[in-house]
Amino acid sequence: MFESAELGHTIGREAFRKEVPKLRAALLDVQYDVLEKKEFPVVILVSGVDGSGKGETINLLYSWMDPRHISTLAFSAPSDEERSRPYMWRYWRALPPQGKIGIFAGSWYSQPIADRIVGNMRRSEMDDRLDEINRFEAMLVNEGALVLKFWFHLSKDGQKQRLKALESNPHTAWRVTKDSYERLKTYGKLQQVAGHVLRVTNTAKAPWIIVEGTDDNYRSLTVGHIVLDAMQRRLQQGRQQVPVAPPIIQTIDQKTVLSELDLTRKLAKKDYERDLARYQSRLSELMRDPRFVGKRSLVVVFEGSDAAGKGGAIRRIAAAIDARQYQIIPVAAPTEEERVQPYLWRFWRHIPRTGRLAIFDRSWYGRVLVERVEGFCTEADWLRAYAEINDFEHQLTGAGVVVVKFWLQISAEEQLRRFKEREATDFKRYKITEEDWRNREKWDAYDAAVCDMVDRTSTGLAPWTLVEANDKNFARVKVLQTVCERLEIALGEEDNRKQ
Repeated sequence: MFESAELGHTIGREAFRKEVPKLRAALLDVQYDVLEKKEFPVVILVSGVDGSGKGETINLLYSWMDPRHISTLAFSAPSDEERSRPYMWRYWRALPPQGKIGIFAGSWYSQPIADRIVGNMRRSEMDDRLDEINRFEAMLVNEGALVLKFWFHLSKDGQKQRLKALESNPHTAWRVTKDSYERLKTYGKLQQVAGHVLRVTNTAKAPWIIVEGTDDNYRSLTVGHIVLDAMQRRLQQGRQQVPVAPPIIQTIDQKTVLSELDLTRKLAKKDYERDLARYQSRLSELMRDPRFVGKRSLVVVFEGSDAAGKGGAIRRIAAAIDARQYQIIPVAAPTEEERVQPYLWRFWRHIPRTGRLAIFDRSWYGRVLVERVEGFCTEADWLRAYAEINDFEHQLTGAGVVVVKFWLQISAEEQLRRFKEREATDFKRYKITEEDWRNREKWDAYDAAVCDMVDRTSTGLAPWTLVEANDKNFARVKVLQTVCERLEIALGEEDNRKQ
């Protein structure tokens, strides 16, 4: 895989000097075109062997373009905060917004490669991680990002010579450390692991570009022209999307997961007060359980019909927990900052650390509900979102997050009654808006979207719980009981791992 990067590519000094002014001018022009249009971000990964020119290349891009619109993210071993969250959390937070360039010096590939070389990760575990990375990069590209992945290569002899040359120059000697020579001893293992990684993740959406790092001039011009050409092509392409899932098919007998709910279910006040105290007490104990505090976190998602009682259910959960242990995230239309990022970005940033709870009042499912029904995204966007959401939740559960998802359903008649009650009650008027009334006109469209959502995203790791919510007492107890049961199952799994 690295044969063409060991041919001794060189560019003469005069040819380099002649070419650089034109290249720099063109790079600046295309950078400002990307910045002005704000249609996509540019994500540049810089990886490779020690001494191959990774740092020099990053510095060069800064000097050839406007550094005010470039950010460089360098990742080393994860911090305590990062280790207490899913693996990709810190990379999601670092993504550049539309119109900007983000250079990753060390990326989501660095840790798997390092762990595999030293034997801390099995081949099957690394392949699972690479599958996640492939889906992540496909999502970035589908969201519009331009992803460029560079691997800078040197032969073993070339790397040894390069390190000695850097060491002999007082201006670059600081770049060579004892660890650099230690890693040279594992050169063969690195090539084996990196070769596998590059083959598995060399996808059509985000292919690898292998660059020989022996000659500075050749490396610099090669990278500069590739970045220039890729940005120019991306500006000309626009967004080309293809749906990746079939549309919903209506059932012949009209039965759906919503139509078959028994919305007449009720809970008497006396039973409600007894069960509410019981499950709130149990939830409080579970949230303080050392098995939860040390190994798990909790994400509770609330979706539902307008006026279905999401706020009341959330308050009953919060009342059982120390306020320092949870965060409630109300989700509305994305802000300007959020619109220039992939749609899942604003949810990744709120994923709780170990021992904490995040309650989402509305969530990432807006992409396949309100955005779908109201036409705020394309069909291709919401069709591919099912797989992307499943993958997102799979990463959360794989990192120890317990994901509990609720859909609260009420009848159209009960919704109308609650709307009128809100309008007539002074302290509830803020809860009813013109948009709520307008959404009632699309009741059937939302029902179809909900049924499709449940069918495609109710997984074994993160199933949906449909709550019959015409009676608030019944709904609140069912929510609390479900959260407790899901936590008890997760903590039981922790005990099984120890045995």
